[in-house]
Amino acid sequence: MMRTVMLVLLFAVCLLVSVLVSGVAARTVLSTSLVFLLAGALVGEGGFGLVRLDPDSPIVGDLADLALFTVLFVDGTALRTLRGEGSWRQPARALGIGMPLAFGGVAVLAHWVAGFDWVTAMLVAAVLAPTDPVFASAIVGRRDVPARLRRLLSVESGLNDGLALPVVVILISAAGSPGGGGEHTGLGAVALELVGGLALGVVVPVLIHLLLRIPGLGAEPRLQPLGPLAVGILLYAVAHLSGANAYLAAFAGGAVVARLNPAAQESFSELGEQLAELAKFAALLVFGALLTPSLFASIGLGGWVVAVLSLVLVRPASLVLSLLGSPLERKELFAAAWFGPKGFASVVYGLLVLHSGIPQAVDAYELIAVCIGLSIVAHSSTDVPVARLFSVEEIAGVPDDRKRPQPETAHPVDR
Repeated sequence: MMRTVMLVLLFAVCLLVSVLVSGVAARTVLSTSLVFLLAGALVGEGGFGLVRLDPDSPIVGDLADLALFTVLFVDGTALRTLRGEGSWRQPARALGIGMPLAFGGVAVLAHWVAGFDWVTAMLVAAVLAPTDPVFASAIVGRRDVPARLRRLLSVESGLNDGLALPVVVILISAAGSPGGGGEHTGLGAVALELVGGLALGVVVPVLIHLLLRIPGLGAEPRLQPLGPLAVGILLYAVAHLSGANAYLAAFAGGAVVARLNPAAQESFSELGEQLAELAKFAALLVFGALLTPSLFASIGLGGWVVAVLSLVLVRPASLVLSLLGSPLERKELFAAAWFGPKGFASVVYGLLVLHSGIPQAVDAYELIAVCIGLSIVAHSSTDVPVARLFSVEEIAGVPDDRKRPQPETAHPVDR
């Protein structure tokens, strides 16, 4: 109980600090996400030891599970707002060409440099495939950054979490072969879990939508944002009770809610974004507490080579190749190629790998964790400098003390 209270207290302090410095952070290399990560690292066993957590702690798994469900559901509801002329061309190439290229590049490195067997190497690559726009907020949140670049980063990161999930689940099953000592789950059972999650994500919102069409029923404007939230909570509970894949149910359910009831989705948008941000911050705090010096030392030289090259070579090269011939300017292409941060979804997928019981689960998790930690530091501290390439100063919705009205100076009394 005391550990939970300590985490709640730490989260409250970090949240307050992040709010107070968010205006400064949006104009500098300071990152609110980094505040939570570093705070967790300082109070964890790798720091002052105020909070003792390990990846097997129930609070870690439960929080990561709930947080990823929340983020995927909100991502699903946001799909309707990502439409527009040309909005899908570059993202489709990034997802359809760039993502498989990055997957292959990381898998090759993980096998030949880090020494994983091919299935586990591909699993590491799948876990590291999703990107997170929260670490490129200075790009996606600036009004004067070209809209096509902002759409590219937003749509890519909004969809690759869900696209990577089935691959991660299937590869975990494949890696857990009976001869390897892992917990093997037949591909048929995995497919049933995924199909069940997809079916829940479609059926539950449809049934609730039909219910709301009964004469006399409907939400008043004040409570309308809570409708999609109720659908998400119901999906979370039913998916876990039935054994269906909750994450796929979340993503599909959010998309169906937005499709069936655009008005409800629009009213839920702001609330959903805030909930997703809180979930990410909480998960980053706990993840930071799991980062210890021994973890960074355990992956060896080969692991560090894989972690660094996956960030500075594999992702940029894959995206550049996928976008060759696109109308993006050189600096737009550079920004898109660099910002492939490994974030929240990779944290949770990494924990799934750790708890899977596959033969190389611990080694794979340690490499994934180090790569995520490096990415968060590198990308969250470079979004503002890269944004400066576009010669913009104003950030959407961020107050600037320099532009506030100054009090009038009193005129001296005439003598």
